[in-house]
Amino acid sequence: MILSRLAGRPVLPAVGLFLALALPWMIYPPIALDIICWALFAAAVDLLLGFTGLLSFGHAAFWGGSAYCTGLIAVHVGVPFPLAILGGAAFAAVLAVPIGFLAVRLQGIYFAMVTLAFAQMVYFVANQWRSVTGGENGLQSIPREFFGVDLSDPFFFYYAGLPFILAGMFVAWRIVRSPFGRVLVSIRDNPSRARALGYPVDRYKLLAFILSAALSGVAGGLFAISHGFASLQEVYWTTSGQAVMMVVLGGIGTLWGGAVGAALIVQLNDYLATAGFQETGIVTGSIFILIVLLFRRGIWGTAQALIAARRTRKQPEADAVPEREAVDAKT
Repeated sequence: MILSRLAGRPVLPAVGLFLALALPWMIYPPIALDIICWALFAAAVDLLLGFTGLLSFGHAAFWGGSAYCTGLIAVHVGVPFPLAILGGAAFAAVLAVPIGFLAVRLQGIYFAMVTLAFAQMVYFVANQWRSVTGGENGLQSIPREFFGVDLSDPFFFYYAGLPFILAGMFVAWRIVRSPFGRVLVSIRDNPSRARALGYPVDRYKLLAFILSAALSGVAGGLFAISHGFASLQEVYWTTSGQAVMMVVLGGIGTLWGGAVGAALIVQLNDYLATAGFQETGIVTGSIFILIVLLFRRGIWGTAQALIAARRTRKQPEADAVPEREAVDAKT
């Protein structure tokens, strides 16, 4: 597919980098930062869903767990926010080890339900451990400490946090284009054949689960720092569902499609909230159903398919020209 080929060349990454740099100039900077955080979160979910074939409804545990851990490190240790985010990502990766060890042995809906159950356990702990997490009030007043530099302005903080998102997207891109990523795709397509070829399928799934959790942790930690608080909403199961919806809207297995879905959902939620509309779920759900019906492969995936189909139609015509010229020369 031509978009997939361009993704491996400087053209598409350069366009994406330009859009990322220009985003706070085009829309409200806090919304721009929310979009890139959700974009990385969606890419992390797609790494597991689109390239490993595992549907997780428990990634809110890693997004929200990292948000709380990042906030606690920033509040009580007082380190610069980049170190706090890395600490939150490490916590998410460690948390994913026991969850993934038990979950990757299952498939399909059973895997999804087990991850959902573990995420709800994390939600219960965050709600009950009020002395640490703040309970229903959440963890508030998370600082943006960075060696005394004033980052209170959302516009400047966007560019301070953007390198984390770019690094996370680059890691996800390298994973799917590496031999390890190709093994994950083979496991997704036919786990029995991959096992017959000698690949430890469960070990590969577990590693993909941990990497996906770590990337989710980076996004969740930056999200908490940008908002200055971490709430129970971050570890609630609907957060996982929203990330999955972004992946489906953009295109499962495209990696970059999640960013398109994130931009659409975040912008739509902000517009509806600004307009005073309370039942945002009705609108976003209706749009989700409409896009799934009209674009079976998601927005990005459908664009790839249409360009590839157009390229395929043009190729026979291009091949037929030399043949006609050869016939004309003989006659």
